[in-house]
Amino acid sequence: MLNYIEPVFRPPSEWKSLILQVTNGCSHNRCTFCDMYTQPQKKFRPKKLEEIEQELQAIAQSGARVHRVFLADGDAMTLPFHRLQAICQLINQTLPQVQRISSYCLPRNLTNKTVEQLTELRALGLSLMYIGCESGDDEVLQKVQKGETFDSSLAALNKIKAAGMKSSVMILNGLGGANLSKQHALNSAKLMNAAQPDYLSTLVVSFPLGDKRVAAGFDGEFRQLTQPELFSEIQLLLTNLTLEKTIFRSDHASNYLVLKGILGRDKQALLQKVELAINHPDQIPLRQEWQRGL
Repeated sequence: MLNYIEPVFRPPSEWKSLILQVTNGCSHNRCTFCDMYTQPQKKFRPKKLEEIEQELQAIAQSGARVHRVFLADGDAMTLPFHRLQAICQLINQTLPQVQRISSYCLPRNLTNKTVEQLTELRALGLSLMYIGCESGDDEVLQKVQKGETFDSSLAALNKIKAAGMKSSVMILNGLGGANLSKQHALNSAKLMNAAQPDYLSTLVVSFPLGDKRVAAGFDGEFRQLTQPELFSEIQLLLTNLTLEKTIFRSDHASNYLVLKGILGRDKQALLQKVELAINHPDQIPLRQEWQRGL
């Protein structure tokens, strides 16, 4: 029914959504910390509109009740406005019960899209963007070849907000390694304070295939953070966040410590939990290595 090119990834919160693969892979695919789309079959290409229409019609004919659609793969928003417009229109026509369309989005994806165009996509149901900012620190972003900056990330987040869309931002705990941990945390907090996203999540950077690629960008001086150091970095991030009503989640399978709350309402409670994990880890539930994953 759906012709996926594996592997296919989605945000944890999209587990009930129809995953509609409108592109394959990632057009940037240079981030040294990411191995998601490095396999030969994941070379970036858009899916033909006719194929997408056939898949949507097959879903509709199956009788499945679809209320949410996630546009995969990692870089669907790189598609031009008119292609995204056509995809959203097809979703509305074939699955009229759909209430929300969402997608991953690189900040650069929005450079050539106007607020007016994004507003039109919002009217068609595309209302939530998952933005992998990863860090607010320009030095860290340059070393991991993200191809973004503090300014480019903020510009994209502001454009999303101006269009009436919601943003869910991801920051990678540990991305700066031991040497850049402090500035990574502080500038990530600065970026979030400026953007005031609707959702913020932190994931622990993981290297299932080894950290050789990312270490090369740090001149071989990259050292992964220990568990207590990861907690200290989160503590510094939370301490410096001045968010008003952002839903915060640090409950991805990569995280040792599960944190959930609304910032800033629950800031002190979250900090107390982190402090307990740092000073008395035996008194708080922590994920074991075998329980963690991407």
